[in-house]
Amino acid sequence: MTPEIEPATAADAPAVIALWHACGLTRPWNDPASDFALALREAQSSVLVARGKGGLTGSAMVGFDGHRGWVYYLAVAPAARRSGLGRALMTAAERWLRERGAPKLQLMVRGDNTAALGFYEAFGLARQDVVVLGRFLAEEGDEL
Repeated sequence: MTPEIEPATAADAPAVIALWHACGLTRPWNDPASDFALALREAQSSVLVARGKGGLTGSAMVGFDGHRGWVYYLAVAPAARRSGLGRALMTAAERWLRERGAPKLQLMVRGDNTAALGFYEAFGLARQDVVVLGRFLAEEGDEL
């Protein structure tokens, strides 16, 4: 049975953020509540969620910057793993991006996360010959 995947609402924030924590996706330098709120606030992004019998079982944050489509925070509740939910979420994310005209889907995976790398490669994503560079734009005490 294909899970129902739909855009998250603001009321979903606590459950989605708890899922991200449970899946080890959060880092001290990223505020998941701000990430969630910003994704829902902007028309070019969303958080897609899957609901199961026990509540929220999966999520994927999607965004289109006008050049590339991006997927972040793909999360499947530990009890729902290996059920096809991750594949269903990626399919829904890809559909969301196609509907907005994104020519390419990209995502970032930490180099030591071999399980995630294997999942994405099995889904048909290929490693890209790029280096990701970045810096934080907010200065101490500033809010974005």
